[in-house]
Amino acid sequence: QVQLVESGGDLVQAGGSLRLSCAASRSIFSINDMGWYRQAPGKQRELVAAFTSGGRTNYADSVKGRFTISRDNAKNTVYLQMNSLKPEDTAVYFCNAKLVISTSVDTYWGQGTQVTVSS
Repeated sequence: QVQLVESGGDLVQAGGSLRLSCAASRSIFSINDMGWYRQAPGKQRELVAAFTSGGRTNYADSVKGRFTISRDNAKNTVYLQMNSLKPEDTAVYFCNAKLVISTSVDTYWGQGTQVTVSS
């Protein structure tokens, strides 16, 4: 199992920046996929950015060039640097981790952190 704790959400003006952090309760080396999703009111949860087990980094088209996902293996922490924020980035941001054990995939979520971008 893995517990995920997010932090860094805040109210920011359009054009501003925020950095979200996700601290994992175990070594992130052992986690197959890890990344960030977001959910705006009335909308489905969507992928923002993630590291995959194949060594790739995936980004939603809407955040490419503005957001950067990074990791600090020593701190078991994944970050999401968000620049040039827009009102449409307003959402609850969730950290996600997937563990592949044999033929099953276990998915874990953090509690979420609110990001509000004012115009």
